[in-house]
Amino acid sequence: MILTDEVQIPLDRNTVFQALNDPEILKQSIPGCEEIKSHSDTELEATVVVKFGPVKASFNSNVELDPSAGPEQFKLNGSGDAGVAGFAKGGADVKLTENAEGTLLNYEVNIDISGKLAQVGSRLIEGTSKRLAKKFFVNFEEALANRHA
Repeated sequence: MILTDEVQIPLDRNTVFQALNDPEILKQSIPGCEEIKSHSDTELEATVVVKFGPVKASFNSNVELDPSAGPEQFKLNGSGDAGVAGFAKGGADVKLTENAEGTLLNYEVNIDISGKLAQVGSRLIEGTSKRLAKKFFVNFEEALANRHA
């Protein structure tokens, strides 16, 4: 499944880029995130609880950040194991463009889900994924606003 969207963030590109690389901001932003451990500047481990319809899954995830094309672009790849509920892997390509209102963030996310979660149905998974993406950016803006208040 591929999700694409854009979000206008009322802060400069460098601030947004740095926040995308900040484990504490990410923890505050990711819906259902219970814990993030940083193993290096680019390797994170996270525990995230997500509910897809009747299936609630706790993912133990590994995420690799790729800030090498920053601050214009940002990439991440990850995988998460939810035991009997299933497995998810995916990545995100993010483009950051400065404009008069701050930074326009365009993203494309590719997600593959297997196991019990995949049996829930693609419409439910897609709807939940879109809702979680929107919630991430609401939380992200709030975390940035609190930090820069």
